[in-house]
Amino acid sequence: MRLAEGVWEGLLSVRDASVPRLRLLHQDQVLGEPETIEAGQDPSGLSKWLVRFRLPVERLSDGVQTFVIEDAETGDALAHETLVAGEVLDDDIRAEVSLLRAELDMLKRAFRRHCSEDTL
Repeated sequence: MRLAEGVWEGLLSVRDASVPRLRLLHQDQVLGEPETIEAGQDPSGLSKWLVRFRLPVERLSDGVQTFVIEDAETGDALAHETLVAGEVLDDDIRAEVSLLRAELDMLKRAFRRHCSEDTL
């Protein structure tokens, strides 16, 4: 899976050789069908499909935007791409780094306590 030049790409493995029916959703609205290109078979016999969609520029804005690819027949979510942009990004990253630092400090204290108990 990758995102390059505004195009999301993923590789889908399916049991049968028929073209998978997929939908692209954003905020519970169907935006269309992602492009599917046959990519051969893997050694176990599963059919592989390259799935691609261009991020719709009109859907990008400040905040968190999640695009979901789902099976059109079952409604099962198969993949998603989440983008975070604007001022909300700074706050989210700072909060996440702060939380990670606090958890790391807690683990260091617990590890040091464990090591000191073993030497007694």
